[in-house]
Amino acid sequence: MSRYRALASLATATLVSVGGTRLSAIAIPWLVLTMTESPVLTGLVGMAELLPYVIAKALAGPLIDKFGARRMAILGVVTSALALLVVPLMYWAGLFSIWWLIPMVAVLGVMRAPADASKQALVPTLVTRDNLPVERVTGIMGAADRLAGTVGAAGAGLLIAAIGPIAALVCNAVAFAFSAIIVALGIPRDARAEPKNTVGSYREDLIAGWTMLRSDPVLRAMVIMIAITNLFDQAYAVLLLPVWVRTHGLDVSWVGYILAAFSVSSILGAVSAAAIGHRLWRLPIYVFGFLCAGPIAMYPFALGLPVEVIIGILLVAGFGAGFLNPIVGAIMFESIPKVLVGRVISLIGAATMVLMPFGGLFAGVVVDNAGIAAGLWLCGTLYLVAALAPLAIPSFRRMNRKRDAAPEADPAVEGSSA
Repeated sequence: MSRYRALASLATATLVSVGGTRLSAIAIPWLVLTMTESPVLTGLVGMAELLPYVIAKALAGPLIDKFGARRMAILGVVTSALALLVVPLMYWAGLFSIWWLIPMVAVLGVMRAPADASKQALVPTLVTRDNLPVERVTGIMGAADRLAGTVGAAGAGLLIAAIGPIAALVCNAVAFAFSAIIVALGIPRDARAEPKNTVGSYREDLIAGWTMLRSDPVLRAMVIMIAITNLFDQAYAVLLLPVWVRTHGLDVSWVGYILAAFSVSSILGAVSAAAIGHRLWRLPIYVFGFLCAGPIAMYPFALGLPVEVIIGILLVAGFGAGFLNPIVGAIMFESIPKVLVGRVISLIGAATMVLMPFGGLFAGVVVDNAGIAAGLWLCGTLYLVAALAPLAIPSFRRMNRKRDAAPEADPAVEGSSA
């Protein structure tokens, strides 16, 4: 079991940091919504954090490959904790306003991006270093992410209801600090995900990562699709769900309960993927997972079903959606040359999130003009179209062709292909 020690530490650090992120993802929109009663302003604040996050994540890759994923993960999480603490300090000093919150969350996004990308970049290093099956590793990491979503969402709702969104952000900062300690103590220094030879300039390194991503048809198609679905995921999580809860006379704890209901069964899906994912055809499970994550989860709200029925449906949908992250992770880590892991992982993360900053704003405009039900129907239906698209796009069929390991070298440099 000692060969799983570093993986267990990375999964625990991910669980703690993602749980903290889920806390602020509920606390900040709820704070803005209760202070302003404006869906558009709520979406604007969400965009202010995510847009810098996406840009910083795209640019962080060469730095991760140069300085090492372990070091960048620790630095990014610590600076994120410090940036997050500024919000409650400003509030308690009487200097807080929505217009101060916008630049503060922008700084938080910039700090959080390299930390998230670095933890992802450590995964293929641990697969190789400890000789672990890639589907099992991505399944464990997916389960940790989903568990963090479950505990973080349920705990966030209760915590915010009990102590308020401002004090809850302090708990988020503590979670970030604890995550940094776990990485520092639990991930060996030799697990740094550093290349053996980085001789290019920052610009050349960035271009090499982009060239690799663009040249792989499966990764390219997958990134475009996930970018589209993430737009609607963000619209749902940061605006449609909180507005639905508020308009139905429920308190903020119900945001947490609803998100947790989906996440708790998705843990079982991710664990199942870790156990049997290597035996499954990826494309059908991939499409089914997105159907569960999007329209099956959103339509019950649009139909106005009782909240108890909705939670039951989400428990089923979450299980199917739980297979997604392990499948996507396995495809990525089988495809990316090890010397390019930091760069390509960062670019994939940024590219798949490029539309997310506009999700809350998009939903806010729709809700302001057409109402919450129309917003849910629109997002669910557009998500449905995106989820079914892989069945009609030939490049997606290649995801069923598994590769044993990622290539060691950069194809652009050595002229070989994966």
